[in-house]
Amino acid sequence: MTAETPTAPMLATAPASLADPGDPADPARQLTFYRRFENSALRLPGRPALEIGDEVLTYAELRALALTLAERIVRKHGGVPRRVALVASRSVAAYAGYLAIQRLGAGVLPLNPDHPAQRNLDVAQRAGVEAALVGSRSADLFRVLPERYRPTVLELDDTERAAGTPSGEILPPVPDDLEAEAYLLFTSGSTGQPKGVPILQRNFSPFLAHNIPRFGIEPGSRLSGVFGLTFDAHAFDLFATWGGGGTLVAPSAQELYRPVEFIVERELTHWFSVPSVIREARRLGSLPLGRAVTLRHSVFGAEPVTREHVDLWREVAPHSEIHNVYGPTELSLCCSNHRLTGPSSSWPAYPGGTVPIGTMYPHMEGVLLGEDGLPAEQGELCVRGPQRFDGYLDPRENAGRFCSYEEGTGPAVVYDGSEPLTDRHWYRTGDRVRREDGVLIHRGRLDQQVKLRGHRVEIGEVEAVLRRHPQVVDVAVVAVTAEDGETELAAAYAGRAVEPAAFDAWLRERMPLHMVPARIRLLDGLPLNDNGKTDRIALARILGTREGS
Repeated sequence: MTAETPTAPMLATAPASLADPGDPADPARQLTFYRRFENSALRLPGRPALEIGDEVLTYAELRALALTLAERIVRKHGGVPRRVALVASRSVAAYAGYLAIQRLGAGVLPLNPDHPAQRNLDVAQRAGVEAALVGSRSADLFRVLPERYRPTVLELDDTERAAGTPSGEILPPVPDDLEAEAYLLFTSGSTGQPKGVPILQRNFSPFLAHNIPRFGIEPGSRLSGVFGLTFDAHAFDLFATWGGGGTLVAPSAQELYRPVEFIVERELTHWFSVPSVIREARRLGSLPLGRAVTLRHSVFGAEPVTREHVDLWREVAPHSEIHNVYGPTELSLCCSNHRLTGPSSSWPAYPGGTVPIGTMYPHMEGVLLGEDGLPAEQGELCVRGPQRFDGYLDPRENAGRFCSYEEGTGPAVVYDGSEPLTDRHWYRTGDRVRREDGVLIHRGRLDQQVKLRGHRVEIGEVEAVLRRHPQVVDVAVVAVTAEDGETELAAAYAGRAVEPAAFDAWLRERMPLHMVPARIRLLDGLPLNDNGKTDRIALARILGTREGS
């Protein structure tokens, strides 16, 4: 790729009209997760904080339960642990347990009870957890470990509620240490071993300081709690809601299959999910139009948001602003946003059929670096700023994931781990991004580039063309190994059936022959992983071949 050097390499931030007043990174606006909750609980004790099924807990009730659990942890552990595993799904006990850990100033390691037990054990041991809160389904998780390696385990009772407000005498002061760890998540690693991503309180606090007022979250706001605790978006669900004094409304698994009914019945004002929810609801015939009139903000992220998605959602929620947010786990959830308002007929056409990822948050910096390490109009998006994490749990994994670059200097230098990592280093997202008309367009992953018949092919580019077909709702392409050992592309799509020969002819008119997938298969729905993203490994298995290199 030939680099095009722009006059100003740093990327545009959000227009002032969309940004909240003041600097979100201002120390005066920095608060820990628990301090934000505590402030709302003391100010709004009788207002609803959490709603699950038919049960509603006020801020005072949720705070009392969190304090009760915090005291139990301290008593059983014999002190305040540094990092605590939370092995529980959406429940009152799980959310109160999360708050209890935050009240102690400890870091949370969320683990999914539905994940293989051995994986959870491996992650917990790598994280060095000192204590664990476990739901009843996971009560035996740590008993297979030799006793000297077991954390202190406290079993959560889903029916337990606080009888009163504990005195808190054995608890430490309400935590205000912004250098403390907020949570630790493990993401997929290219080596097959998950990489630990510690997010500090000071990393996530600017995100909340920016987005709570930006989305108008306040008493009376009712926000969805769609994301599981092992997905970084959970921190928005919990602490943007409670930081603004709103109500977190957590859906059951059944309610997730009928999101519009859930929104209507619970009178939600804010919705946040992956766009796959739209696709699946439509496939199941559960996407009634024009009924989600209470929604003020609809936020989508974690995977490409298509024009098809937002056109449908505009019909579902006619009064809602629609946001496409972008950001990897390492950047504390999101660092850019694109907002859509008004009727869909007023929206511009989007390259590749996907909605832009927008503009950078005003307190974050971004630069697009070409293959030569210099600023380009299209290149790898590299980001730094207060939301950028300080490095992986295993420092050896930092090598190659950061780079040094300053405006007006020579090419970027990839970080090799031989020097200290500083806040001036850029995090390399691995995402190919293009700047067009002042906004950022996601053009696929750099690691999705494959070589076919001597040609370099970006899988994201092939998906963008497939997505433009009028019968296609969503699509994913994988590189697979054919019987003759050669790498080829295979695609799966959701939507209405297209006659294969006609589909092939349509594609050949729009892309070079070497980019046309060797086979395309219609599925009822694309396979998803537990975070709601397209599971490309599972898709390769469905298509009947193994993944290519």
